[in-house]
Amino acid sequence: MKTLPDWRLYLVTDRGLARGRPLAGVVEEAVRGGVTAVQLREKICSTAEFVQLGRELKKLLAPFQVPLIVNDRVDVALEIGADGVHVGQQDMDAERARRLLGPGAIIGLSIETVEQARAAVSLDVDYLGVGPVFATATKMDAAPPLGLEGLAQVRAISRRPIVAIGGIGPQNVRQAIHSGADGVAVVSAICAADDPERTARQLRQSIDAALRSPR
Repeated sequence: MKTLPDWRLYLVTDRGLARGRPLAGVVEEAVRGGVTAVQLREKICSTAEFVQLGRELKKLLAPFQVPLIVNDRVDVALEIGADGVHVGQQDMDAERARRLLGPGAIIGLSIETVEQARAAVSLDVDYLGVGPVFATATKMDAAPPLGLEGLAQVRAISRRPIVAIGGIGPQNVRQAIHSGADGVAVVSAICAADDPERTARQLRQSIDAALRSPR
């Protein structure tokens, strides 16, 4: 049986928010602070650069036993031996990604509406990235916020692990967990932080406290 990652604190990378710092350095600090999974998301770079970044992060994360997921690019995931891929509603079909990567790969799928959650019930995916839960400036083409009620509706529909994303930070982590998320994905909260390690540690403490308390 495939062992799925710990989804409590999922970092989605964005070099544009890293304030000129090397991406690997930000990721390492974040993992030391408690990040449990990393998604390499690069929308504006060459395939060669994407592969180089992926290999660097894969090597970095291996000693920590933290999985590396590649956003959208199945070819890059295959090239670097990533643990899996995350696809959006407009990206490669999740079932095709499964055929290409095989049964051992982790496949994540973005869910932006309750209707999409219903359609995903029969798909062979390992987790759902649900959001944006709150308004976010990180993703310019993001769908309208689902809100906590929408997140709870998705939780009622799906038995798969749910990672909430979109406008999430220390101030609302507890609400996201109590609305049904198994973990949260963050971009700017860590990538743009003055101290990524300290911020990740604070987020993990908030997440762990929320998971321990009654929903």
